Amino acid sequence: MFTGIIEEKGRLVSRAGSPGGVELSIKARRVLEGTRVGDSIAVNGVCLTVTGLGRDLFTARVMPETLRKTNLYRLPPGSPVNLERALALGDRLGGHLVSGHIDGVGRISRKRAEGIALVYTVQAPAPLLRYIIPKGSVAVDGVSLTVIDVEEGGFSFSLIPHTARETTLGELEVGAEVNLETDLIGKYVEKLLQPMASQEEAKERGITVEYLLQNGFL
Repeated sequence: MFTGIIEEKGRLVSRAGSPGGVELSIKARRVLEGTRVGDSIAVNGVCLTVTGLGRDLFTARVMPETLRKTNLYRLPPGSPVNLERALALGDRLGGHLVSGHIDGVGRISRKRAEGIALVYTVQAPAPLLRYIIPKGSVAVDGVSLTVIDVEEGGFSFSLIPHTARETTLGELEVGAEVNLETDLIGKYVEKLLQPMASQEEAKERGITVEYLLQNGFL
């Protein structure tokens, strides 16, 4: 598990084909402290296992399924990436619980300045939007963010100067693809409630206030 609080920006040094996937070499500093082969590091929000360590870099293999569902396969060498080590028991949870399992890829559709903040709008796959709510949490390229608003086909978030500077998000421009992970709580609640409704009803109605009232949850 992760928190969505980025520890440092690393840099993709190289990518090479490996049996059944791709091996990434990533330059880093802070996340290497105490890290051993077999540990987990989130790279742009994707949970990867460290397969090798150097003086100022680590390597990780990315399987085909992960390449298909994330933006990692599009990153050229030299690209900056957000890095976070796995959460340890006793650590402060400054963001929200992030699994490192990406739900889908979104695309930046708008970017504007608002005071000291940068405000972005992200086009997101429709199945993901059901788990994204105003003032809720979402991880964008591994960064824990608060949703400003949800609109048809997407949602918006803002960056304070610190987050824009310390993560890759401040460098994003319109058209950029980003990894999205929605809040775990919403997905688990829906999964628990689904058996109480027929599959057809769940598809047509989803989880509504009326449904919760009828089944004694409210």
